[in-house]
Amino acid sequence: MAQTTTQTSTQGKTSGKTGMAPVRTGIESTDRQRLAQAVSKAMAETYVLYTKTQAIHWNVVGPMFYSIHKLTEEQYEDLADAIDDLAERIRALGAPAPGAFAEFLKLSDIKEAPHEKQTAEQAVMMLCADHETAARTFREATQLADEMDDVVTADLLTERMAKHEKAAWMLRALVQESAIQTTGIAASSDGEAAGKQRQ
Repeated sequence: MAQTTTQTSTQGKTSGKTGMAPVRTGIESTDRQRLAQAVSKAMAETYVLYTKTQAIHWNVVGPMFYSIHKLTEEQYEDLADAIDDLAERIRALGAPAPGAFAEFLKLSDIKEAPHEKQTAEQAVMMLCADHETAARTFREATQLADEMDDVVTADLLTERMAKHEKAAWMLRALVQESAIQTTGIAASSDGEAAGKQRQ
């Protein structure tokens, strides 16, 4: 009984140096720490992007109001869910999740919105660039998770990376000049090659 009590007590402790809980799921503590740091950066960028998206949702005006208002609502709701998922994954890895906005800004490559007034198009392209930044961060974190053979973390990060790539595409399309292209890159290239052969 004394041995069981000692084991339970040890499992409940965290490392004083790293703050990591002694999780025993097949990933070494140092690897879990590196993964938690990578996911923390991804979470921080998600949180900063969430606040910027929500601010644009609230404050946009002009002819593009409805389109931007609806799209940013969908995106900030998705980001809110992602923040919780990422924080829970950090905790499952045995690390504390960041919880202060100052900490998010320190970890994130995405910065707060500028204080000067922007056009609706500028604000949309700012969000587009931020989603591209987040996609790169998630890609790097996914590669690390793959190296550590952490399938659960890699799956979560891959899913989020796809979300950011799609969000960037939708925002970019919102401010591009109106057009419809019904052929893909491969089809266009084939057509150009055929035209050159006929010449």
